[in-house]
Amino acid sequence: MTLTQQTVPYPHWEYVHPDSGDRLRVVPERGGIVTEWRCGDREVLYFDAERYADPSKSIRGGIPVLFPICGNLPGDRLPVNGVDYTLKQHGFARNLPWQLQLLDDQSGISLSLSDTEETRASYPFAFLLEMQVRPVGEALEIRTIILNRSEQVMPFSFGLHPYFNVSDLAQVELLGLHERCLNHLEMAETDTASQLSRLPEGVDFLCRPAGPVTLIDQANGGHLQLQHQEPMDLTVIWTEPPRPMVCVEPWTGPRQALISGDRKLEIQPGGRHELSCRYAIS
Repeated sequence: MTLTQQTVPYPHWEYVHPDSGDRLRVVPERGGIVTEWRCGDREVLYFDAERYADPSKSIRGGIPVLFPICGNLPGDRLPVNGVDYTLKQHGFARNLPWQLQLLDDQSGISLSLSDTEETRASYPFAFLLEMQVRPVGEALEIRTIILNRSEQVMPFSFGLHPYFNVSDLAQVELLGLHERCLNHLEMAETDTASQLSRLPEGVDFLCRPAGPVTLIDQANGGHLQLQHQEPMDLTVIWTEPPRPMVCVEPWTGPRQALISGDRKLEIQPGGRHELSCRYAIS
C-alpha cells in the first residue's frame, strides 16, 4: 500500500512513493505536520521525537505550517473591520487537525484544513487550505491552494518552517541569500554575513528575494536547495543550538505583514491563491 497507518515510533501515516520508494511520515492531527522525508538513504528532516511525545510543548522538527500569519502581530492582535482578534505567533494551522488523502495519481499526499468556529474566533474568515506534497526525484515539491469562502476580502500570509538535518552548525554554508537581512532577534536590519557567522550561536533572520538558497553541509558534502516561486520567496533562517539542524523557511510576507501591508496577500470573495516551492537535494 502506498499510504498506510503506523504506530511506531509514534502514531503516523506513512507514504511510500510507488516508483522511487522515497518516504514521508505525516501526522494530520498534529497540525498536518510532515515529520519525515527520506530520500533514498538520506533522512532530510530533523525531528525531535522525544519533545514531540509531550503535547504540551511546541514541536521541534518536521515541516510546520504557518498560516494565516508568519511571525507575530503587535500584541497578538489582528484588527478586522474595527474589531481586534487574538491571533498567536505563526497562526493556528500548525496546531489544528488536518485531513489527509492520497493524491489521485498516488504521486504524493494532500493535506487540507478548513475554518471552524475556533479559527473564526481569531481569524474571521471562511477558508479552505490544501497542501499537496510530492517527492519528485531527489526533491520535495509543495503546492498550496488557498480558497476564500468568505463574503469579504481575506488577507493572509503563508509560510513553511522546515527543519533540516546537519552534521555540525559550525560546518554549514548558506549560499544565495540577499546581502542584507532583518535580524528578528533585534528587529533591526543588518548584513547577512554577520548572521551567517553566528549560526552555531543561534540566529533568526529574514532575507528579501535573491533567488534559490543552498544549504551545504560541509561535513558530509550534502546540498539542499530551496527553489522559491513568487510570492513565497522570502527566506527565513533559524537555528537553535545545540540542535543539529537549520530551518530554511519560505515566507510570503514578513512579520506583521497584515498590519503594515508589506507584501500582504489578499484573496477576493470566492477567489483562490496558489503557492509553490521546491526543495532539491544532492
